[in-house]
Amino acid sequence: MRYAFEDCVLDLDRRELSKGGTAVDLEPQVFDLLAFLVRNRDRVVSRDDLIAGVWNGRIVSESALASRINAVRRAIGDDGSAQRLIKTIVRKGFRFVGEANELTDDAPAPMGEFAPMPASLTQNITFCRTDDDVNLAMATVGEGPALVKTGHWLTHLDHDWQSPIWSPMLQRLAACVRLVRYDGRGIGLSDRDVEDISFAAFERDLTAVVEAANLERFALFGLSQGGATAASYAARHPERVSRLILCGGYAQGRNRRGSTADAATSQAMLAMMEQGWGNPDSAFMRAFSSLYLSDASRQMLDWFADMQRMSATGDMAARLRVASDDIDIVDLLPQIKVPTLVIHARHDHVAPLEQGRLLAARIPGARFVTVESENHVPVPGDPAWEVLMREIEAFATGA
Repeated sequence: MRYAFEDCVLDLDRRELSKGGTAVDLEPQVFDLLAFLVRNRDRVVSRDDLIAGVWNGRIVSESALASRINAVRRAIGDDGSAQRLIKTIVRKGFRFVGEANELTDDAPAPMGEFAPMPASLTQNITFCRTDDDVNLAMATVGEGPALVKTGHWLTHLDHDWQSPIWSPMLQRLAACVRLVRYDGRGIGLSDRDVEDISFAAFERDLTAVVEAANLERFALFGLSQGGATAASYAARHPERVSRLILCGGYAQGRNRRGSTADAATSQAMLAMMEQGWGNPDSAFMRAFSSLYLSDASRQMLDWFADMQRMSATGDMAARLRVASDDIDIVDLLPQIKVPTLVIHARHDHVAPLEQGRLLAARIPGARFVTVESENHVPVPGDPAWEVLMREIEAFATGA
């Protein structure tokens, strides 16, 4: 979806604003605010509307809100005194009053770019409950054979669906399968105040989602830490899992690899996390991005910082990280009897290639694919991303 007003074009799918044909660099939150105002241009939006729609209900000061409105006005060349495009309605809120026209473009996007989302691909978010009474948010979208994507360290069903990091992958998958995914306990739209954060709890979450989705047989897709959850479920329920895909996964968390360097990295990340969670300019984010998103653009790093703030508190993120670093499912791997694809970035700094090789070597008959990337999971713009997607799509659909 794109909107044109004056000399600006706002592309919601690519999350881009251009003015006079030149790209305008926007903070993610400023972009979201502009998009919300344009989408709701037929009415006055109140401060509460903005907090709910842009800040997801988080407390926002009047000065912070005013600062973001001013940033939007500067970006689109609106005069704050004349209020030609965004009008302040005293004691009511704001309204986008410029003439915005929706643009359509049926031409296919170049390979690897963020393609516009088909209108039919609207995710349906519902909730289910685990056997230890935790409410989990789950999303279903698309048609075809079922593919369940396990939860991993940090997710947010709404935010990921729009993110330039995850949305291209999710859209590609939903175009060929019925994609089921969920926010694990403690994060995203699921219950945040949760006592049990452990690998056993991660397994319970996946079981609850599968039962709530009424799936008899399905393919299972595990990214990163979610790979261990997927592998464990496949070992225990071979009658339910038709295919298993593990991307950037590991059988042993950092504390279980017998490496002093890995254990030291785990402790260092936890220490920096306390100070820099959700701050794109912090020492933690610099270390985090060097490990997880070596080739990411500034826009992607800003989105990742926003994702951190939206998906979990720093304390919960640390608890989840500790549980992930203590994973060890090596003994379960030989019990997996379903067709398995293990795909791993050659220069992955989070889960080293050796962990991907270990998964493939211990799972009978597993296919092992290495992609040339330094990112933990290749992202759009990375030449390995298209290779990754073709492998996953073909394997998930049995093509």
